Amino acid sequence: MDFKLSEEQELLREAVRRMVRTEIEPRLMANDPDRPLPKAVMLEIYAALAHIGLTAPRLPASVGGGEMRMLDYGIAFEQLPPVIAISLISHECTIARIHAEGGAEHARNLLPDLIAGRKICCTGSTEPNTGSDPRGIATRLTDLGEECSVTGSKMWITNGTISDVMIATCATGRAEHGAAVMQRVLLERSKSPYQAREIPVLGFRQGHLSEIVLDDCRVPKENVLGTGGDAARILQSTWVGNRPLLGLSAVHMAQCALDIAVKYAGVRRQFGEAIGQKQLVQGRLADIATAVTTSRLLCYHALSLIDDGARADGTSAMAKRYATTACADAISLAMQVHGAMGIAEETGLERLYRDVRMLPIPDGTNEILTLILGRELTGLNALRPETRQPARQAAE
Repeated sequence: MDFKLSEEQELLREAVRRMVRTEIEPRLMANDPDRPLPKAVMLEIYAALAHIGLTAPRLPASVGGGEMRMLDYGIAFEQLPPVIAISLISHECTIARIHAEGGAEHARNLLPDLIAGRKICCTGSTEPNTGSDPRGIATRLTDLGEECSVTGSKMWITNGTISDVMIATCATGRAEHGAAVMQRVLLERSKSPYQAREIPVLGFRQGHLSEIVLDDCRVPKENVLGTGGDAARILQSTWVGNRPLLGLSAVHMAQCALDIAVKYAGVRRQFGEAIGQKQLVQGRLADIATAVTTSRLLCYHALSLIDDGARADGTSAMAKRYATTACADAISLAMQVHGAMGIAEETGLERLYRDVRMLPIPDGTNEILTLILGRELTGLNALRPETRQPARQAAE
């Protein structure tokens, strides 16, 4: 196993870092850190992301995608400011789902603007009363003949308020065991208007986390995607890739905290010497560095398994669960190294602390991820005891 980045990966990482310095960070700093970025600013950022192929990294080059290996995408993704990375993952996953489930007309009419960053998209699955178990979806898709009607609401939708296109997961009925038969439908906001509002939250305050209301929203019948009942499979395939990516956003923040803490430990003096000479401070810095490195390697490992075509459900769950927990602890330790300055806004640590707390929720809470890993290890499903599958090694 080679732990060293290739020359191409090094060049990719540096290209993304340069783009962040010149195109993204100045726009973040020019806007209120506690208010969602204007859509016009987000479109400028998306144009920069598109320029280096990050708006559709999972799509083949033949349709305008970046055709990136997941590990390479993860290396690039880690360099992005997390508030932008979270927006990007919603956008590019929706593009991947349109490509996988849509027809030639959707690809021709929608993908060029979405890949170029001229329009923004999102996926709406979670609802006020449905989160970890998508079988409880209540948003209703009704066939009206030449068109369909969508009625319901979606919660915690990244990019919702600034979206031009949304894929909504709906129910068309109930199976014999009572679970929703899920169907996905494509909504173009200009043709099928939907209402969205921002949800005030703890972190990622420059982002757009939304509630969306669909009240008899009329949709052309050709915008119904895939085959009824296959929505869960499409969602699962993208979640497996998303989880280590979100873990790498936690790594980004913990690395920032480590850099800040090491610098502070070298200049802050107490008892006649730099605090970096104190054993307890060095111990905390060592723990932070260890959390960053182990989290990064575990996330890279999960992405490499996906690239190799191996089953990665358990390792993907392990990577996100471990990285978000370890990196949150690392940021807390960095705050402690700073003493009172650790809770001051000027160091930036308090924002990292708030932001990293957002990551254990999307694409599977830590509790759900624990059960996914347990299922992979034992072959026993704690959520659905009636199902059984062969036990697998989590890191195979």
